[in-house]
Amino acid sequence: MIRGSQRTIELLCSIDIEQTVESFHAHAIPEDVEIGPGDVVMVHDAPSVIGFGEKLTGQRHATLTRAGFFDRIWTEFSSIFEIAELYEVGFQAKE
Repeated sequence: MIRGSQRTIELLCSIDIEQTVESFHAHAIPEDVEIGPGDVVMVHDAPSVIGFGEKLTGQRHATLTRAGFFDRIWTEFSSIFEIAELYEVGFQAKE
């Protein structure tokens, strides 16, 4: 949800995607820029599917859209209540 004027920044983003027995994750880490509450990062040309047992790392171009003042405040406020969803996650030691 973005209202008002939008400020966008073109940047590089490091990607780390893995689908193995040990890990199932996809990370996109923008380089040389601070991400704030409500900001949106759109990674260009990132693979949408990788095969089981594969790992992929690299760099892609991305567009960062900065949140406006009200969106930033709303994101910070609503995140207080949404963090409760994480309490239902269980963790087990790896055997």
